[in-house]
Amino acid sequence: MRQAEISRNTLETRITVRLNLDGSGQCRLMTGVPFLEHMLDQIARHGLLDLEIEAKGDLQVDDHHTVEDIGITLGQALAVAWGNRKGLMRYGQAYVPLDEALSRVALDLSGRPGLFMNVEFSRDTIGLFDVELVREFFQGLVNHAGITLHIDNLKGANAHHQAETIFKAFGRALRAATAPDARMAGLTPSTKGVL
Repeated sequence: MRQAEISRNTLETRITVRLNLDGSGQCRLMTGVPFLEHMLDQIARHGLLDLEIEAKGDLQVDDHHTVEDIGITLGQALAVAWGNRKGLMRYGQAYVPLDEALSRVALDLSGRPGLFMNVEFSRDTIGLFDVELVREFFQGLVNHAGITLHIDNLKGANAHHQAETIFKAFGRALRAATAPDARMAGLTPSTKGVL
């Protein structure tokens, strides 16, 4: 059962994430940040994981704390759900196009957090959503999931399309990395013997 339920409560946010890595792409989100919900739905749908997130944050300040803490809590849930990482593919990558936009995401369930993001959004906001928060979300996630994540937007003129290709590609890469590897059953996919 590759599932997890994690709650994070601070003076700025109250967040609960429920995750099933072996789901069917079902998503239930109540975050108060509509564009982020649209992006989280992309992760769930293209990663074929079931995801529920309830978040209450200090949105009267701005979306920053809520978006970052959702990334942190989702990262914690992922780390619990895949456990010791034995028998997993470990690596995942995906290219995803959407009209004029194209993004590449590659990740490693390495146990070592690292975010390497090369994205120049065509504008600063998507609706009311500040595009700087895309980095904040993924930084929180990688720090707490213990993954190395490379995100490259290779083309794009529409910021919404750029973001959507990133989140779809992340879902696809995550699905590939967390897939069971029958030939590695019970083995850690590392010459070190640990991740």
